[in-house]
Amino acid sequence: MADVTKELQKKEAASPEKGELTRQRRVYNPDVDIIERKEDIVVIADMPGVDDKSLDITLDKNVLTIYGKVEANIPEKHTLYISEYAIGDYQRVFTLADEVDREKIQATVKNGTLKILLPKSEAVKTRKIAVTAGS
Repeated sequence: MADVTKELQKKEAASPEKGELTRQRRVYNPDVDIIERKEDIVVIADMPGVDDKSLDITLDKNVLTIYGKVEANIPEKHTLYISEYAIGDYQRVFTLADEVDREKIQATVKNGTLKILLPKSEAVKTRKIAVTAGS
């Protein structure tokens, strides 16, 4: 019987969507969950080491870019000899559909988990149509 194991590894991002990076370090694609609800779409991204000060989210036309900067946490007067966990930034790019209300997008980050709420515009929300009996 073959030993089946799933390795959890960070996926290194391919070339950046908009030009070259100026920092010489790894950039990873954070794993995301995308959940569509009645009123909105929720994007949840795992970005360990990222907080609200090191996170940059931009919306240019219909392209949403998430960039999280991570710095190595090495105490002063200490030297790192072995590192089994690679440090790197996070970047993910999404193209938004026209159904997203761009003026009401919200983002929160807590303990390295980013949550972005993409509210649906009023024009595309599902609505109930009343039916009356005809004569």
